Amino acid sequence: MNQVVIIGAGPTGLTLAMLLAQRGIAVKLIEASRSFRRTFRGEALMPSGLDAIFQMGLADLVAGIPHCALDAWEFIIERRPIFRVDEPLETGGKACTLISQPALLEQVLAKANDCPSFEFIQGSAVKDLLWQDGRIAGVTLGDHREIAADLVIGADGRNSIVRQKANLSLQEEATSFNILWFKLASSPRFEAENVFYSIVCGDDAFGLFRSSEGNLQIGWSLHGNSANSWQQIDWVERIAAASPDWLAAHIRSQSDSIERPVLLSVTVGRCPQWYAPGLLLLGDAAHPMSPIRAQGINMALRDAIIATNYLAPALQKNSSLAEIDALLPQIQAEREPEIIQIQKLQRAEIAQAELLRNYPLIRHGVSRLASTIPSISNRIRQSWVDRQFQLRRGFANVCLKV
Repeated sequence: MNQVVIIGAGPTGLTLAMLLAQRGIAVKLIEASRSFRRTFRGEALMPSGLDAIFQMGLADLVAGIPHCALDAWEFIIERRPIFRVDEPLETGGKACTLISQPALLEQVLAKANDCPSFEFIQGSAVKDLLWQDGRIAGVTLGDHREIAADLVIGADGRNSIVRQKANLSLQEEATSFNILWFKLASSPRFEAENVFYSIVCGDDAFGLFRSSEGNLQIGWSLHGNSANSWQQIDWVERIAAASPDWLAAHIRSQSDSIERPVLLSVTVGRCPQWYAPGLLLLGDAAHPMSPIRAQGINMALRDAIIATNYLAPALQKNSSLAEIDALLPQIQAEREPEIIQIQKLQRAEIAQAELLRNYPLIRHGVSRLASTIPSISNRIRQSWVDRQFQLRRGFANVCLKV
C-alpha cells in the first residue's frame, strides 16, 4: 500500500492524517515540537470551519474541550463606540466559536492513534527531503533517520522547511506585518458576554477577546517606531491609554497578570505552485493567511477535506506514483480560487484599518459622527456585515465525499 508522510501536526496535518488513516491508508505524521502547547494558536472557528469539523465527525470532540461561542463584535474608535453586531451575524450560519486548539489537536491525535495504519513521530524535525529519479521520495529527520514515502505532504506552517527544501517559491503580499500578542486575567464583563473588541485610537490599533481557556488576549498591530522599540515600551500604560475607561481601569488593575508579549511576524502570501513530484503543500505552507477573521485554521480544515477526496481513493487502490502526482495540481486547482478570494477580502479589511490609522481627519470624523448619528453608524455597520459573509462561509462548496 502507498505510504504517506505528513510533516506538521497542526490543524491541516493532523486532520488529514486522521482522515487518511481512518480509510486504511498508511500514514506517518511527523511533528518537531514535543507539545501542542505553543504560545499562540488560532482558535476561532467560523461557520466554514465548524462545517468542516462536523463533516470530519469531530463535533463531539469540540463539545468536550474548552470552547465558547463569541457573543458579539464591537468597534471602538477614539474611545467612542461606533457599532456592535451580535452573533450569529445576519450573514447566516452558526456563531463564531472559540476553541482550545491544543486540546482539539490532542483529541484528534487520539482518534488517529486508534487507526492501526497511523504512526506519530514527535520531537524530531525534518532536515531534508529524499530524492529518487527526480522525485521526492521521503524525508530525513534531525536524528538522521530516513523515512521513505510515496507522497510527502508539507503542512508545516508559514515558515515551511518542506517548502524551502523543495525550492517551491512563496509570493509574499505587501500586507505582511507584525503583531504583539498579550495575555492577561479576564474581567467579569466578559463572563456575562464575550465580545470581540476592535479598538483604534490615534496610531494604535488592537483586538481584544476572552479566549476559550478563560484569559483575555490582545493582538496589537505594530507600526512605525513601535516595530523597532516595542521591548522598551510600557505596554500597560500604552494599551490603557488607547482603551475606553472601563478597559483602561481593568488593564491597570491587572497589570501584574499581563504576560510578556510574544512577537508574531505575520507572513501573508501564496505559492504559485503547491506541488512537486512526490510532494504536496497544504495550509499555511502553501498559502499563509492573515490573522484577520482567523482564516488560517478554517482554510486548513477545508484543505484537508479536499485533499482527502482526491488522495484517499488513489492511495487505497495502490495507484502508481505517476497517478498520485497527477492528482496534486487538481487539488491546488480546486482549493486555490477560494484562497485567492479570502485573501482579497482580508486585504480589504486591513485597508479599512489602515485608512483610519493613516488619516486622522477620517478617523475623528467617523468616531464623532457614527457615535452621535444612528444612520451613519448603521451604514458603517451594514458595510462591515456585508464584507463578513464570505469570510465566514467561504467561497467554495467543500464536502467530504469519500
